[in-house]
Amino acid sequence: MNSRLIHVASLAMTVTGWIAGCGLAAAADQRVPIVEVAGVEAGSRFLPLGIGKSIVVDLPQDIKDVLVANPRIANAVIRSARRAYLIGVEVGQTNVFFFDAAGQQIAGFEIAVTRDLNSLQGALKQAFPGADVRVEGVGNGVMLSGTVASALEAQQAYDLAVKLVGEGGRVANGINVKSREQVMLKVTVAEVQREVIKQLGIDLSGNVGYGTSVLNFNTSNPFSVQGQALTSTSARAALGDPANPRLTATIRAMERAGMIRTLAEPNLTAISGETATFIAGGEFPVPGGLTCDPTTRTCQVSVQFKKFGVGLNFTPVVLSEGRISLKVNTEVSELSNENTLTLEQSLGLGQTQTLTIPSVRVRRAETMLEIPSGGSLAMAGMIQEQTKQQINGVPGLMELPVLGALFKSRDYVNRQTELVVIVTPYVVRAVAQKDLSRPDDGYADAADPPAMLLGRFNRLYGVAGRTEPRQTYHGSHGFILD
Repeated sequence: MNSRLIHVASLAMTVTGWIAGCGLAAAADQRVPIVEVAGVEAGSRFLPLGIGKSIVVDLPQDIKDVLVANPRIANAVIRSARRAYLIGVEVGQTNVFFFDAAGQQIAGFEIAVTRDLNSLQGALKQAFPGADVRVEGVGNGVMLSGTVASALEAQQAYDLAVKLVGEGGRVANGINVKSREQVMLKVTVAEVQREVIKQLGIDLSGNVGYGTSVLNFNTSNPFSVQGQALTSTSARAALGDPANPRLTATIRAMERAGMIRTLAEPNLTAISGETATFIAGGEFPVPGGLTCDPTTRTCQVSVQFKKFGVGLNFTPVVLSEGRISLKVNTEVSELSNENTLTLEQSLGLGQTQTLTIPSVRVRRAETMLEIPSGGSLAMAGMIQEQTKQQINGVPGLMELPVLGALFKSRDYVNRQTELVVIVTPYVVRAVAQKDLSRPDDGYADAADPPAMLLGRFNRLYGVAGRTEPRQTYHGSHGFILD
């Protein structure tokens, strides 16, 4: 009996140990599962397709499974174990993966379905046979790339693509021009101004009366057309007692005639499609606002500078060999005493400052034209003639037949201006520095003795009395009889 109990107990311990051992082994075999990516985009090949177009793909292994991310964009049809057809359906992007029987990726494609660009590519090739223009579809739009000979061809290719793509698509122009031409613009600005001013007036001051009834009068001629008298010099005559004259007459008469000639010949060079600017003149200050310091309680007037003179702004575009599209903006401005602005500004402590701001007379011409290289265009006919005349006097007395001249003044101004702008563009190339000359070539300051005794400013080269070597004349000579 005791031996049986010992045997059963030992058997139970063996079974329990076996079960426990199996449980520990099972627990030891429980591990974290490993996730593997069978298809990735890193090794995928980019493949453009047009709407309704297809492409045939031959794979190196047998196809077991096909994954199409978005069948609405593109579709894959398996023709055989190693051949598939990829068909573009709608505009968009998707990807396609092919797997073998073991679940391994055979190939992957990044498909971009765009518009059918073969017709556009053919039209561009026919229109520009010598150019290298490439067409690529990006979504609903089209990207143009490549190189052309001139900016005109690039613009024409862009316009053609816009028309063929239609309203629903966009066209991005990334075409490069092989050689950007440089254009030199030679401009001649010539202006002549003539001015005639005549002023005549008599200033009367005195008194007229008898007994206690006395009439005092004082007339002063304003010369309002010019704004002021040309000169303060006048002839004065007095009637009555010289110490206390009863009537004083001051005659103001002056006539001025003048002419102004303005000539500028700026030359500018710019790349085709870029803008060049030139100005020959100066700047005059115009007071702005006040800037005050609360600590020191002082204020300063800010000053802005305005430009005046002869200005030129032009943008050339080389259309083809010898044809230039030119946008020219030229301006001639000068300071004028007319319509000046006078400001009085308080500086504190009872001090004031008077600022006079002059006006600017401007003549401006702007045009856009097409002209051959070396051709000239004259923008003429800009003639301005202005006549001002004004008579000021005492009402009633100025209407008298002869004596009325004593009670009135006449101010007469006549201005005539004519401006001519001549524009000549040239397609230019860069040259070596040795082929260029400067205005100061060969100039040297004179020594002290020639400068003091002979009044020379520059040094003279050569020997006095030297004769040039005899040269032989080549060409026709003799008499011509008609």
